[in-house]
Amino acid sequence: MIRSLAAALTVFATTAMAQVAPDDVTSFTLDNGMEVVVIEDHRAPVVVHMVWYRAGSADEPVGQSGVAHFLEHLLFKGTETLEPGEFSATVAKNGGTDNAFTSYDYTAYFQRIAADRLPLMMQMESDRMVNLQLDQDDIATERNVILEERNQRTESSPGALAREQFNAALYQNHRYGVPIIGWKHEMEELDLEDAVSFYDLYYSPNNAILIVAGDVFPDEVRALAEQYYGPIPAEPDLPERIRSSEPPQLAPRRIVFTDERVSEPYLVRSYLAPERDSGAQEKAAALTLLADLLGGSSFTSELGRALQFDSQIAVYAGAGYRGSSLDDTSFSLSVVPAQGVTLSEAEAAMDQVIADFMAKDIDPAALDRIKSEIRASEIYAMDSTQGRAQRYGAALTQGLTVDDVHAWPEILQDVTAEDIKAAAAEVFNLNQSVTGWVVANEEQAQ
Repeated sequence: MIRSLAAALTVFATTAMAQVAPDDVTSFTLDNGMEVVVIEDHRAPVVVHMVWYRAGSADEPVGQSGVAHFLEHLLFKGTETLEPGEFSATVAKNGGTDNAFTSYDYTAYFQRIAADRLPLMMQMESDRMVNLQLDQDDIATERNVILEERNQRTESSPGALAREQFNAALYQNHRYGVPIIGWKHEMEELDLEDAVSFYDLYYSPNNAILIVAGDVFPDEVRALAEQYYGPIPAEPDLPERIRSSEPPQLAPRRIVFTDERVSEPYLVRSYLAPERDSGAQEKAAALTLLADLLGGSSFTSELGRALQFDSQIAVYAGAGYRGSSLDDTSFSLSVVPAQGVTLSEAEAAMDQVIADFMAKDIDPAALDRIKSEIRASEIYAMDSTQGRAQRYGAALTQGLTVDDVHAWPEILQDVTAEDIKAAAAEVFNLNQSVTGWVVANEEQAQ
């Protein structure tokens, strides 16, 4: 008889993992350098078609922040064969949905549609890879759109504005310190030449990854990819992906962000942390488990138990690690103090929890429980065709390989308590941190 949830999850996940092999994933490269990943899922006659470009906000020229996201919007304008807006209208007319998104390391475009419409999707997506047509009216219209998007998502949110300031302080030299959507004053100056030059350089097959997931077969996808994407020539001047790195950080940084719209004061501390690297994902795996142990659950994590229940100093305490990243990333702790508790008291209590965690042994039962939950979540994630496609797309644009994606679940399971402690000791360096207080007024900043 299974007597615990952790044991139940272990049995379920182990069985499920044995039934899910990477045999349903095929990858190859076209002659022009375009990588292709095919994920077979024949449960429904549906396909997800995605094109990922290794060009995100961190690849933008200095002074042109926001151009990657700006270009994402502009790609829904016309081409030599499609009128503005016709791309999405055609997808909808055929019963599908489409969209796009931009991050630090990539820009991606996708459609979810009936499998027999895949050739049409490839025809249209390959068309806008090379035949985008823009004019000054397009620039003016979409520049206003992205500025309004910034107003809605950032300017109207004190939390978002605070995150921008904290991030800019954490990354003193790297482009991760620049917001993905861009700084407002630079967005206002983006012009046709900025968009076209970014498009001409980065929107090329040798800088792109095609992901097709769903009711398809690899040979079918290969033939279609060669037909539609294969004739597009590679970009001969595609630059090597080298970004400015962080200098040695020699002092902790502190920021008090004040905005009268803040409803409850809170604190966030972010540390520079290593990312997942191809063939060397072990440290990232240890940090992934560290985040769960410290702040993954209000009921069972170290911060949650100590601050929310034992001392009732906080109404919320958490930890997070953004391991998916091409370059150095961040590990963060956050606390929302309870009524009557100052930010200084909450921060001191948070630091004490971290010190206690580093001084004692990790509870083997807690580590086993988290590993079981992670393994189960990996299995549940296999149910989402689009989620699987996005996992491979993000990984490949951030320096990982298909084999790295396949290896990740077992690497997580192999992490030891000693690995976690070693990773924590490396990351918890105040000289490589920013501590931010978010308050409504000066009286709360104490």
